[in-house]
Amino acid sequence: MVGAGQLARMTHQAAIALGQSLRILADSRDDGAAQVAADVVVGDYRALEDLRAFAHGCDVVTFDHEHVPNEHVAALAADGVAVHPGAGALRYAQDKQAMRQRLTDLGVPCPRWAPVADPAELAAFAELVGWPVVLKATRGGYDGKGVWVVEDLSAASEVLESRTPVFAEERVEIVRELAADVARSPFGQGAVWPVVETVQRNGICVQVIAPAPRLDPERAEQAQALALRLAAELDVTGVLAVELFETRGGLLVNELAMRPHNSAHWTIEGALTSQFEQHLRAVLDYPLGETRRLAPVVVMANLLGGPDDVVPKGIDERVHHLMARWPDVKIHLYGKQFRPGRKVGHVTVLGDDLQTVRRRATEAADYLMNGHRRDG
Repeated sequence: MVGAGQLARMTHQAAIALGQSLRILADSRDDGAAQVAADVVVGDYRALEDLRAFAHGCDVVTFDHEHVPNEHVAALAADGVAVHPGAGALRYAQDKQAMRQRLTDLGVPCPRWAPVADPAELAAFAELVGWPVVLKATRGGYDGKGVWVVEDLSAASEVLESRTPVFAEERVEIVRELAADVARSPFGQGAVWPVVETVQRNGICVQVIAPAPRLDPERAEQAQALALRLAAELDVTGVLAVELFETRGGLLVNELAMRPHNSAHWTIEGALTSQFEQHLRAVLDYPLGETRRLAPVVVMANLLGGPDDVVPKGIDERVHHLMARWPDVKIHLYGKQFRPGRKVGHVTVLGDDLQTVRRRATEAADYLMNGHRRDG
């Protein structure tokens, strides 16, 4: 696995049970996955020679992020390395404008969009869809980065003058955000988990609720079928996360991620087969696992770094107290440096009642990060 963040760390845990050894290409020995895995190579994922040296002897190469240059992914495949997902699929996760164009060509519902390179093109698009308009960086944006909501041309000028390649998208009125997570093997077998609601704050996911509450069953099936269709049309191997806007008029595709994804961390305890095990099954072309939910309600709450770039004082003691107070809460810490807004871990709670489970997940996350104690 290229990349040594929390996704590689949790994939490493899944690999152990399958009798597999996960080799990891890390930027540093301090990376989250490098702290726990035995086979760690320190190198630069942007350097083809480092990638080739890393891939030598691997059965399969996969990724915990989408930043490896696409031409390097193609070069590995040309060398005879089994790379999943391949360069053709990854292009649509790496280049958001290419993704929008491909989805448009497939007739997949998306927000209206247009490439823009100057104020005149943006003004023409805004005249069509109305202000405000969303500008998105074609590459590299995540967790709210690389996205700008602009009210007029003046507000857009700084982005346009930065020469960051962007495209424009209409700002749609949404009911909520959803995610449909699926997996697909090279053989073509597909598997799908229940559609979830992702709760966002300042562009960062703070909570995932499985299944999405009050989601019409027909709409849920539509989302799952769409995700499976996209996995096949784009030739994705491994886990595919399809992030969706639910609007009053239906579902719109927002983003694609071709790797394990934050929206499916709940599957570690909450589904018969976790997304990390499934990703390994898929890229190794094993038969895929059963995805059914193990409780009526599962809620995952992200642990986000606070205003300081230090580990919250007393967090180790709070882990101890949380385990004693709420023995049903599952804690995952990623071994990452704390930075404001950075995902440094998550907690997961299973149960029967949505309100109770969601409250417990919220309070457990708040207690771990901030030390706030509540009754109940």
